[in-house]
Amino acid sequence: MEVSALRVGLTILIGFGVMMTLAAGMTMVERKFSAALQERHGPNRVGPFGMMQPLADLIKFLFKEQVLPEGANRLVFRLAPAIAAMPAMLTFAAIPFGFLDGQPMVVADINVGVVFVLAVGSLGVYGVILAGWASNSKYSLLGGLRASAQMISYEVSLVLSLVAVVAVSGSLHLSEIVRAQDATWNVFVQPVAALVFLVTMFAETNRHPFDFAECEPELVGGFHTEYAGMQFALFFMGEYIAMAVMAGLMTTLFFGGCDVPFMAIDETPWWAGALAMAAKTGFFLLLFVWVRWTIPRFRYDQLMWLGWKVLLPIGLANLAVTGVALALLGPAVPVTP
Repeated sequence: MEVSALRVGLTILIGFGVMMTLAAGMTMVERKFSAALQERHGPNRVGPFGMMQPLADLIKFLFKEQVLPEGANRLVFRLAPAIAAMPAMLTFAAIPFGFLDGQPMVVADINVGVVFVLAVGSLGVYGVILAGWASNSKYSLLGGLRASAQMISYEVSLVLSLVAVVAVSGSLHLSEIVRAQDATWNVFVQPVAALVFLVTMFAETNRHPFDFAECEPELVGGFHTEYAGMQFALFFMGEYIAMAVMAGLMTTLFFGGCDVPFMAIDETPWWAGALAMAAKTGFFLLLFVWVRWTIPRFRYDQLMWLGWKVLLPIGLANLAVTGVALALLGPAVPVTP
């Protein structure tokens, strides 16, 4: 019992440390990567090669004055950044990043992990819209409404892609979904669902080319216009953690998670599986940055058109074909819509 409690405690500490490190590290990666793409220098003054820049940013945010706008709802205004950041942190707890002695290395090994991810992840929209409303600013409110409408519209297609994976894997347990990909990754079994999920994860995290929360001139800075200091930093911490969560989910659901090619999951050393998970997740995190500095934004009407008239019908058709194929061929046969 004591060993089990110790293991859970260590897993929680490691998971939290990984999240905080990723959030800080991704700010540096984004600056350096974008600088390389644009043939300019990134941060290069604080520490060797500018590597201490995230620490300098943290110190700046800690000492920056917290401003409360006149007429703002004091309680909701202060809670909104935490409400926006916490769902991403909680969702990260359900993602397995390896297997040790046949047991998944995960903070919370939930047998309905997919449902947990969907339920908790969807709460982030409340932080966004509450931040816009509580600021007592029409610009912030408009930005919050845009961001929430965007996230809700793309969650429908995201759910459809997840349901297709659950149908093929026969489980809501994320660890079991990883085990089901020991022979063939779901990206080869469900390529259409993988493509839909790839697009929707950009919209879910408010990243280019879907960052309409703060893109238009009339929105000024979007839902976080009136925020400063650590409250402002919490929004971006939540965004970067959400990026890591979505990259981890993409890896877990479609690219075998901690599975190493040509090796059985139960025979793979835990460190090799963890490295494989980190490498795959890191690839999709770099993809987030690459897309941001490569593809221009959609117009807002194009965003809604893509979500409701393109991705939704494709997701429904893919789910229908998957259901028919499973009914005819059986769940043990790989399905390729």
